[in-house]
Amino acid sequence: MKLTIEDVRSRFIKHFDGSTGSVYAAPGRINLIGEHTDYNNGFVFPGAVQQGMIAELKPNGTRNVRAYSIDLKDKVEFNLDDPKGPNATWARYIYGVCREMMALGVPVQGFNTAFAGDVPLGAGMSSSAALESVYAYAINDLFGDNKIERLELAKVGQRTEHKYIGCNCGIMDQAISCLGKAGNLMRMDCRSGEIAYFPWNPKGYKLVLVNSCVKHELAGSPYNDRRLSCERVAAAIHELHPEVESLRDATYEQLDEVRSKVSEEDAKRAAYVIGERERVLKVCDALEAGDYETVGQMMYETHKGLSKEYEVSCEELDFLNDVAKECGVTGSRIMGGGFGGCTINLVDEHYYDNFVKTVVEKFKERFGKAPVIIDVVIGDGARKLC
Repeated sequence: MKLTIEDVRSRFIKHFDGSTGSVYAAPGRINLIGEHTDYNNGFVFPGAVQQGMIAELKPNGTRNVRAYSIDLKDKVEFNLDDPKGPNATWARYIYGVCREMMALGVPVQGFNTAFAGDVPLGAGMSSSAALESVYAYAINDLFGDNKIERLELAKVGQRTEHKYIGCNCGIMDQAISCLGKAGNLMRMDCRSGEIAYFPWNPKGYKLVLVNSCVKHELAGSPYNDRRLSCERVAAAIHELHPEVESLRDATYEQLDEVRSKVSEEDAKRAAYVIGERERVLKVCDALEAGDYETVGQMMYETHKGLSKEYEVSCEELDFLNDVAKECGVTGSRIMGGGFGGCTINLVDEHYYDNFVKTVVEKFKERFGKAPVIIDVVIGDGARKLC
């Protein structure tokens, strides 16, 4: 069921003083291709989705933020000037955004807030970025007279992840949550910040997420270890080729030159990232030509790289990818950081019904539970609702 303003407003009224405030929304995202490339200064190709976070905020005349998580049924209060912040992880996202907006010179005041989301948690659709983005946008609107540009709001969310949550993420998730446009995918150069929009209306095809319902947690060693692998290889190549600042600039030939200086594991991680950079650019060309077969082929190659080289897949995700191939799905791959979550599938409409039926039946037979099917509609970025 789609989350509505009324769902949030009714709880806001109940848990605070009975009055109402301003309501904002920010979306989760899909990413057609370009996974684990953002923190390597590469290209990504996300789109905002209709699912996301909705938050109501009202200044309360104090220096305290009183926040209620509707989904978790949990209430936390923290002081904006407290250097430590709250203990609850969900509240630290809000606290971090407040602190980072204050660092930009926004005169943030205390407020009451309630929020909820309909982004499936742990599905690789970036519920955390949606949470950061909705509060960054809202605080900019309420206290900052909208002086902070949207890309800087995205960076506020990224810094929140780094400094208050402990996940050294790239910029993609927050950028599309702040900058998404309905009916468009967005190619972002994560080094320059350059953005280009590509209309997304593939006649005869559907984008479908299949949620394995395997929960993943990125704020720990698996994600950060892979980032460190990339940085070690980039540093080794940089010693021989000073112009190479990150894996965005590296080639397979340069990787081969340093294989004796890095671990086999680090080399595998780097090989995936170099290949993914090329796949993203091929997909851009293919979309402009209306060549969805090539788009699908690149998606399958990305899944193979994420599974075998970057090693962020799991048994359930590989199984979903195999079933997609068996059903004639044009393209399928892991979406998000990995270790669980969804596959994203580009499905010819003629195969859609059979694919959905087959993948649900086979997954349930194999793992004892049904996956969740999510049809993708590309929506807008962060915005004020009322």
